[in-house]
Amino acid sequence: QVHLVESGGGLAQAGDSLTLSCVGTERSLAAAGWFRQAPGKERECLGAVIWRTGQIYYADSVKGRFAIFRDNAENTLLLQMNTLKSGDTAVYYCTAATHDSGVYSLNSVNQYDSWGQGTHVTVSS
Repeated sequence: QVHLVESGGGLAQAGDSLTLSCVGTERSLAAAGWFRQAPGKERECLGAVIWRTGQIYYADSVKGRFAIFRDNAENTLLLQMNTLKSGDTAVYYCTAATHDSGVYSLNSVNQYDSWGQGTHVTVSS
């Protein structure tokens, strides 16, 4: 497992942009990504990157509004969120998979073995 720490959450207005950051303690990963969980809802995958190839998957719900960037030198994964909506209010989690089987289910929580503590994002309309 890898230790992950998210930051950058907070209060935003609808239409604003916000960038979340996740710093990890491991350079060699199979995959890493971002999920969110709103009150009363299941944890939802927003996007993830296959570390070896750099291929990025985005959920349809955020495609075109959210973007994932990684900084290998800083062991950092960023989630840039644009045109925020009240429906984006949730706890946002960074996650990583340390075992690379070569088969990926990036939108499944079962893909990952490490999770950050979460950072709250509240969007007011």
